[in-house]
Amino acid sequence: MENRKKVQSMIGMAYKAGRVISGEDPVRFALKKNNIKLLIIAEDASENTKKRFINSAVYYHIPYFIYMTKEELSTSLGQKIRSIAGITDKGFSDYLISLLNKD
Repeated sequence: MENRKKVQSMIGMAYKAGRVISGEDPVRFALKKNNIKLLIIAEDASENTKKRFINSAVYYHIPYFIYMTKEELSTSLGQKIRSIAGITDKGFSDYLISLLNKD
């Protein structure tokens, strides 16, 4: 559980640093421009959303994780309900990947 809090905290820091894009349309646009380094999909996102973004991540060769609930992800970002977030910074994404691989 402690690792989950670290992930939430790091996503929050990345968001405050302006290194996170959230919401389906902005993330889809950023994926097409190859600006996303890591994709985080909420566990309770709809199956259609998961499928669409997993396929996009595979197509663009971007690592992705299905992690956290929409509420946890939204709280990390300080936003209304979000089911998808893209990390745009390599440093943040590398650290988050190392944390996410521990779970």
